[in-house]
Amino acid sequence: MSSALKRFEELTMLDGTSGFENEISKYLEENLSKYADEIKYDNLGGIYAIKKSKKENAKTVMIAAHMDEVGFIVTKILPNGMLKFETLGGFREDVLLAQTYTVTSYEGKKFTGVIGSVPKHFTAGIAQNVKINDMTIDLGAASREEVLAMGIREGAFVTPKTNFEQLTEYRFMSKAIDNRYGCVIITEILEQFADKELDINLVVCATVQEEVGLRGASAAVHMVKPDVCFVVDCSPANDMDGSATSNGCLGEGFLVRLVDRTMVLRPNMREKIVELAEKNSIKYQYFTSPGGTDGGNIHQALTGVPTTVIGICARYIHTHNSIFDIRDYYAAKSILEKLIETIDDKFIEDIRK
Repeated sequence: MSSALKRFEELTMLDGTSGFENEISKYLEENLSKYADEIKYDNLGGIYAIKKSKKENAKTVMIAAHMDEVGFIVTKILPNGMLKFETLGGFREDVLLAQTYTVTSYEGKKFTGVIGSVPKHFTAGIAQNVKINDMTIDLGAASREEVLAMGIREGAFVTPKTNFEQLTEYRFMSKAIDNRYGCVIITEILEQFADKELDINLVVCATVQEEVGLRGASAAVHMVKPDVCFVVDCSPANDMDGSATSNGCLGEGFLVRLVDRTMVLRPNMREKIVELAEKNSIKYQYFTSPGGTDGGNIHQALTGVPTTVIGICARYIHTHNSIFDIRDYYAAKSILEKLIETIDDKFIEDIRK
């Protein structure tokens, strides 16, 4: 197994939804500190690994990933031992019923539960349209007192429970590809340039609470004050019908994200990236999204920060089982490497115009 795949497995099997990213930040601190001149945290829990340039007045490039995956927070423990919850991030109701989840207590103890589903025998053949606020998580406990004795209280967090699996030569399935992809790539990029002198200050960071409103991105941009930012995030593939015109296809390269609801990619930045990709035979695809990324907050901050998303797509994100193609990851890593090697004062001046 390659180092990238090993990191994908390790990171996706950690549990950390919005506001509860400690497992991931601890992993990243341990791994990033090997290659960084300095590790910092912001006051929301975002982590920053800094490689300083020896060049005087060097520009700063930030590569930003978010750590959080979609999940739940326990809001009430019912007398019968069932758990009520609120979502942290976006879910469709029809992917939740009868799925298993990990409930993590404040002390870090982990328990398995399932969201209950009414058997067909009791529904008289009528389709059930169950809303999230009607769902409960069943831990097997018989009472509220038993749940409390287990160490679970209101405020515990919940994440999908699944495995990391290889499906074919290049395709893999797991939870939390959105956005442990970003956590993998910032680690590998920092490792790649650890022993190389750069004309830029390189800051790789992992932000918090992206899935509930890009909140950690605001802290990140004010902390780092970058001259340019590359956001690394995973987007939904929509190629399941086999159409050649699908928006986001596995195996077709990294995403050049033209527009989403939070940001429009500026033409000068777009052309720099596409030209570099074509020059180096790096596979890419254009992509649009009704969603958003941390780039939405970053590019508007300060006096404006030139920002683009270097992404990959995965099928079925925000569910228990997302499928991605490792070749897309390698394409994204390759273009980031070329960008870091290429960026100089003129590059930054050009993309600001």
